[in-house]
Amino acid sequence: MKHNVRGIILLALVLLGSIICTQYTVNMYFAERYEVSVMLSVVNLLLFPLAYMIYRRERGRE
Repeated sequence: MKHNVRGIILLALVLLGSIICTQYTVNMYFAERYEVSVMLSVVNLLLFPLAYMIYRRERGRE
């Protein structure tokens, strides 16, 4: 089971982006900037399918 370094790095970057979006979402919510909070939530929701596609592509290479 050899892993592709590029796939691992891409998944790590998507995870980092998800963490950053979540943190900014919480910060904007408490700052009562609800429009920005909803926008960041949508971005966070779009990152999950991206991570899943990367994962499936890397699993298919085994």
